[in-house]
Amino acid sequence: ALVNVVNMNVLDNPTCFTNPFQFEITFECLQELDDDLEWKVLYVGSAQDASRDQILDEILVGPVPVGVNKFVLQADAPDPSKLAPEDLLGVTVVLVTCSYKDREFVRVGYYVNNEYYNPDAPPPPPPPTDGSEPPPPPPLPNPVPLEHIQRQILADKPRVTKFPISWGDEAPETNSTATGGAAAAAVAASASNTATMGSMGVAGVGSPAPSSLATVTPPGFPSHATAHDSSGVVFMQEESNMDHSHFGGGGAGGVQAMTE
Repeated sequence: ALVNVVNMNVLDNPTCFTNPFQFEITFECLQELDDDLEWKVLYVGSAQDASRDQILDEILVGPVPVGVNKFVLQADAPDPSKLAPEDLLGVTVVLVTCSYKDREFVRVGYYVNNEYYNPDAPPPPPPPTDGSEPPPPPPLPNPVPLEHIQRQILADKPRVTKFPISWGDEAPETNSTATGGAAAAAVAASASNTATMGSMGVAGVGSPAPSSLATVTPPGFPSHATAHDSSGVVFMQEESNMDHSHFGGGGAGGVQAMTE
């Protein structure tokens, strides 16, 4: 590949649901490109309905100098009016993709946990000492105030997929242009597209998880977010659990700051 993502840092995390997503991206360009790079941020609104996926931002970055470059990709928070009420809270996925001449060559997925947080809520009562069941937690307000939803990205566990593309003027390959939840599942199901960086996927529209996918409850996230969760489940392959040392690339020399 002529462009390799060296590192990606999630900024302002955790934060309020309504705050923008911010990703500090470092990538290496090995030779001069004759076109811009297209970066996209996609929020999976529902594991059961790909039509609820939201493209939060699409930007063109260029001209791209040869060497190691760094910039901050910022995207607005998802539009809550386009999400089902039951999908406001719980675990989902945000995707950062990069394409060259409409050919996607890298996709980075992160788990996102949205949970209710009210700093003014009274502390929970101490557990009973007589062995009886503790009282149930108070019900959540309906609707949940957006300012009381905290978004946390599992930033140290990115799922990275690389796609082999042609960097010339040939027609784009048809197997690397899909987007959305159903496309991510197709990526996970295609062994030819997984490369050495692992693969990631999302359960498709109204369908059970493909047999090649593993149900993963991220560490520190609610254990009830499993395949039995009625609000829908986001699946990523467990073996594609990468830390930042697996992004690859990373040339010598200084880092060039870029503007969008």
